[in-house]
Order: sequence, then C-alpha cells, then structure tokens
Amino acid sequence: MDEFNSVSSEMSDYAEQHTTEPTKLLKKLERDTYLKQINPRMVAGHLQGQLLRTLSLMIRPSRILEIGTFTGYSAICLAEGLTPCGQLHTIEIDEELRSTAQSFFDQSQYKDQIHLHIGNAIEIIPTLDESFDLVFIDAKKQLYADYFDLLIDNVKSGSYILTDNVLWNGKVLEEKMDKDAKNLDLFNKKVHQDKRVENILLPVRDGILIMRKL
Repeated sequence: MDEFNSVSSEMSDYAEQHTTEPTKLLKKLERDTYLKQINPRMVAGHLQGQLLRTLSLMIRPSRILEIGTFTGYSAICLAEGLTPCGQLHTIEIDEELRSTAQSFFDQSQYKDQIHLHIGNAIEIIPTLDESFDLVFIDAKKQLYADYFDLLIDNVKSGSYILTDNVLWNGKVLEEKMDKDAKNLDLFNKKVHQDKRVENILLPVRDGILIMRKL
C-alpha cells in the first residue's frame, strides 16, 4: 500500500527536518528494509518512529507488547522508553522476517529486553502472562477489534494502546470502502464508543489511534 499522509509532502518533509534524527542503527535498519523487503513502506520510519519513542519515554513502561514486528524499527523505538528492568514482547507472524528483526535487536542496546515471538498473536498473547503498560498494534487490520477485545481487560488502568494505519490510505473517508477500510472504520467507531477508554486519532502518516485505559 502506498504511504498516505494527511498533510502535503512539503509539510511532512518540514516536520522531519525539525524532528530529532534517528540513530545510526535505525537508519541502517530502514536502508536494509528498503533494499531487501517487498513492502518497505511498512517500516515505521523517522517521524512515526520518533513519535513512538517519545510516547514510550513519556509513559516509561515496564512491559510493552507489540503486535506486528516487521523488520524491528518500531520495537527498537518503543524499547527506548522501557524502565531499566523493563521487557518488550513483539509478535510477528511471518517466519521469514525473524532473522532480519532479530539481527537488529541483537545490535541494539536493548537486545536482552526485546523478546521476538513468531506466530499467531491471538494464540501467543494468552501465553505471555503479562500485564502491559503500553501496546502497539500494527498487524492484520481485520483483526484489530479481536486484538482490542483480547487485551482491554488485561491491561491496567492508565495503560496505553496504540493502533497504526487506522486511516487506511484515506479510504475510511470513501463512500465505497474496501474490506480493510470497512474493518478499520468499524474499529475506530468501536473504540470511540467504548467507555473503558479515552482516545485520540492522530493523522500522522496513515493514522495512529491512541487509547488510554480508564
């Protein structure tokens, strides 16, 4: 899917020019992703990565869950906010991405704090036996509601759940939405109506929905 931005490319460029530079490792990871992956635009990248890092540093979570690892960029950004003994669990369904993601985790200072799981998140999450302070969902769009239902009663008050791609290339605004856009539109409405959370949808890149458990 082509990258969607709710602002002009010039404004996006200006925002990136005035955003803290990513680390050398993250730059290397992004270059590697664009050289070797079929859908490199799935990588979080500079602006979104810094947003995730900043949110994590503000929250200072001891336990993070990420659903959808891809090549590991967002996991490394999120790990920067972990408490000294904090742990991050990231789940990726594609076995072929294991070696790439793990190699970059091993090069980071958080190699002992990031735990990569390969498989179906719906099956893996119940086995983790953790209460998460911060969750980032960037996986199968048709399963967002299922991930939310699985997690919402198992995160404590004050915890945050972030979901990516909730604008789906702007298609959630179309009269005739495709299947994924319909699922995401229903998910956005479901969250907005759920009295267990408060939420804000940020039009950053392809849209990030931020929820706080009440």
